[in-house]
Amino acid sequence: MQRIMFKSKIHRARITEANLYYEGSLTIDEDLMDAADILPYEKVSVVNINNGERFETYTIKGIRGSKVICLNGAAARKGAVGDEIIIITYMNLDNESALVYKPTIVLVDKNNSIISVSNETDPGKIIN
Repeated sequence: MQRIMFKSKIHRARITEANLYYEGSLTIDEDLMDAADILPYEKVSVVNINNGERFETYTIKGIRGSKVICLNGAAARKGAVGDEIIIITYMNLDNESALVYKPTIVLVDKNNSIISVSNETDPGKIIN
């Protein structure tokens, strides 16, 4: 049996740009992508903390060190510059591996600078 498991997330990133007239996707600073083990064109789920919107798209790498988080195309209607979002990836694991897997959690500050990267989780813990 295979299970779809939470692989990684960038928690409380702030949207820095929204480009409605782009083909579509989510641009993420390459440093943040590396920290969260996210590849270009990887499918992600995005949760907007400010307005409750949830959507799926794919990623493209932004300029390393730019701190960019840009909603492109139709996704630009799902949030505004300054909104906080959670960017989540998933993976398929067999049941045995799923029981011991620990996802990667990247916490960022209000400027999208990395505060911490960890593989420990405490489900239900409040993270500010």
